[in-house]
Amino acid sequence: MAATEDGVRSPERGRRGCEHYDRGCLLKAQQTCEDCSTLFGEYYCSICHLFDKDKKQYHCENCGICRIGPKEDFFHCLKCNLCLAMNLRGKHKCIENVSRQNCPICLEDIHTSRVVAHVLPCGHLLHRTCYEEMLKEGYRCPLCMHSALDMTRYWRQLDNEVAQTPMPSEYQNVTVDILCNDCNGRSTVQFHILGMKCKICDSYNTAQDGGRRAPVNQQ
Repeated sequence: MAATEDGVRSPERGRRGCEHYDRGCLLKAQQTCEDCSTLFGEYYCSICHLFDKDKKQYHCENCGICRIGPKEDFFHCLKCNLCLAMNLRGKHKCIENVSRQNCPICLEDIHTSRVVAHVLPCGHLLHRTCYEEMLKEGYRCPLCMHSALDMTRYWRQLDNEVAQTPMPSEYQNVTVDILCNDCNGRSTVQFHILGMKCKICDSYNTAQDGGRRAPVNQQ
């Protein structure tokens, strides 16, 4: 039965839970029935009034919502304003209130999402599932273009490829100004079709900053 405004029940809907609880009746939220102790949810939060199966949930006062745990595996970063995995404690770059932005991949909210957030080296956040999909297409943060993972091994492979692929004679002494997306440094390097290596941090995550310049004797 469903409840009307005056508290009288009407037989419009069937009961849910136990014989003392109707979906539409006006009762205070609690985990069990006061009359028969029927359990309405293995997990119940008296703040969020959330009933759910037991997923090791916990309520984070700083987040203001319930999170899927277990609680001991997470900590709340006050600057990022989000619960993060314990292995990131002291090992991630903080950006103030970064969790209050939408995921740059799916454009869905990060702070209230049930999907775990992944912190990039630059400090930006993505849903972990979005991060895994992103790596199938590229390696850069979609917001700042910083490398989203440790690329050192790949840069060394690219060193070998560049060394084994000489440019045609008319391009061998051509230089170009580059901007590095990883260290934000600027440098002038020899032009190569496979990539231009930053002189400051050895990254190939660079962008050409201006046109190519040939030596004076070739101009």
